[in-house]
Amino acid sequence: MSPVAWRTPPRQYGAWETIASNITEGLVEAGWDVTLFATGDSITKAKLHAIIPRGYEEDKSVDPKVAEYLHLSEVFDRAHEFDLIHSHLDFMALTYSHLIKTPLLTTIHGFSSPKIMPVYEKYHDNYFVSISDSDRQEGLNYLGTVYNGIDLTLHDFHEKGGDTLVFLGRIHPDKGTHLAIEVAKRSHRKLVIAGIIQDEAYFKEKVAPEIDGKHIVYIGPVGAREINELFREAYALLHLNTIPERFGLVLVEAGAGGVPVIAMDKGSCREVISEGVTGFLVCDVEGAVKSLDRIPELDRNQCRKRVEDHFSLPVMVSQYEKIYQKIFDLEKES
Repeated sequence: MSPVAWRTPPRQYGAWETIASNITEGLVEAGWDVTLFATGDSITKAKLHAIIPRGYEEDKSVDPKVAEYLHLSEVFDRAHEFDLIHSHLDFMALTYSHLIKTPLLTTIHGFSSPKIMPVYEKYHDNYFVSISDSDRQEGLNYLGTVYNGIDLTLHDFHEKGGDTLVFLGRIHPDKGTHLAIEVAKRSHRKLVIAGIIQDEAYFKEKVAPEIDGKHIVYIGPVGAREINELFREAYALLHLNTIPERFGLVLVEAGAGGVPVIAMDKGSCREVISEGVTGFLVCDVEGAVKSLDRIPELDRNQCRKRVEDHFSLPVMVSQYEKIYQKIFDLEKES
């Protein structure tokens, strides 16, 4: 069950839809019989079932809550047809779980607010998977951590790279876009910013005034082809998150392209980045500026290899298969 904010897989932004797509396609490739519940324009080799034609972020005539609950109810109306429901739809699906006999597995892609925690607390006995060891909530029935995996065939490897610094992600204070700008200015390097504007006020106050089209460039949301072009000229990716990172899919995408990462040492960054091998973990802007001089020490082949070994599609699917089997075994015992 994928979210219905965007298409699955998304055209540009949409991390949860990306992972839902990757798991679906990987399971189909491994021989599983999979039905993907997503938007009607989604692309999949699985059986696609949709009640929402297009994502509500792409069709503003759609009310988000109406779309989400029509989508949810469709899945749970058909729950008896499946051995397992795997949800990527945050806390909302949990509220249906005690009404069905089919086991529900929820991949928690992050806790968006303390306000949603009462739902997790009420349904703590469900099955959960975390996407990093650092992003866990005490008291939930975790069956394991499964790192997000990407389809490496979509990501070109660039052995040399260029001179440009890259910020890729949603433009929001949490992601530290303004800190990436500060690093670029202090190091006298060009910065290309790519991603959706999630906080308009922040963009207008902290980002837009710095954009000059030459040294600080904003290119908007990007898809896979544009990301490959962006990484082709990249010296390093700046990921100066101001809050603990839940996983950081962009860190893996950069690694697949052979691009070293400089990230704040918060949350899962330490799990994704191999310090001094695929990038550097820092505590502030000064540390990030200093780390730029050490980028040539890193072997870009190691950046790609770490993704192949830990964050590839086959690795993720294999780990989820083990989680599924654990659920089936537990259900037999109950």
